[in-house]
Amino acid sequence: MSLQSAQQHVTLNTLNKIRANGQKFSCLTAYDACFSGLLNEAGIEVILVGDSLGMVLQGHDSTLPVTMADMVYHVQCVKRSNKRSFLMADMPFMSYSSDTETLENAAALMRAGAEMVKLEGGAWLESSTRLLAERGIPVCVHMGLTPQSINRIGGYLVQGRDPIQAESMVKEALLLQEAGASILLLECVPTALAKRITDALDIPVIGIGAGPHTTGQVLVLHDLLGISPIKPKFVKNFLPESDNGIAGAIKAYADAVKSGQFPAPEHCFD
Repeated sequence: MSLQSAQQHVTLNTLNKIRANGQKFSCLTAYDACFSGLLNEAGIEVILVGDSLGMVLQGHDSTLPVTMADMVYHVQCVKRSNKRSFLMADMPFMSYSSDTETLENAAALMRAGAEMVKLEGGAWLESSTRLLAERGIPVCVHMGLTPQSINRIGGYLVQGRDPIQAESMVKEALLLQEAGASILLLECVPTALAKRITDALDIPVIGIGAGPHTTGQVLVLHDLLGISPIKPKFVKNFLPESDNGIAGAIKAYADAVKSGQFPAPEHCFD
């Protein structure tokens, strides 16, 4: 029996044990009770209520318009049918711009049912990460391509190809771990850099477009089902592989992540 199935409800301890044993875990977005239930049945270890809902549900061209009220509502929906998965929620754009806002908004998400909050950024998140961790709120820091900073970055571009930027990302990841981050998420970074950061840290690293060496993988649910209008390189449509519709596609994704079959080389960046 795998570590993933040996425990009724997945916790941070579960994820750390998976990492320590050299295994993989799967993470997937969900925004409502129906899909939350399907993800539970498929054995998805981590559910992310992502601010990606702004694009895949609300029809915006970025995540920036998503509000705290949106996030709290969708966390509550997902929580109602989540019996097993570890539940993580995004802090939306500008919801952690001061200590007071950070604490109040993180607390609102935790009251709604989240077990961890995710913030986008780098070294500048050190104080916020420490503030939350000291008050018992687990933190995932999202580095690399950070969609909330898309206007500053100038597009959905791979991050860390420049050696100076790569070195900075390694140092920032270590800094944020020391500040109390419990998970790091890397988006759209070269495979070699993601491996370097994963090997340097003592916490689980989740990747999306970050190669096969991270502890976990995450996709947006709508991408996995092939119903998003934009199809990034790191996405795979699992629906054609399923003989059981949507439920089968989700299970195929979970199995492919845990077996190391996903992501394949064609989903990665050099």
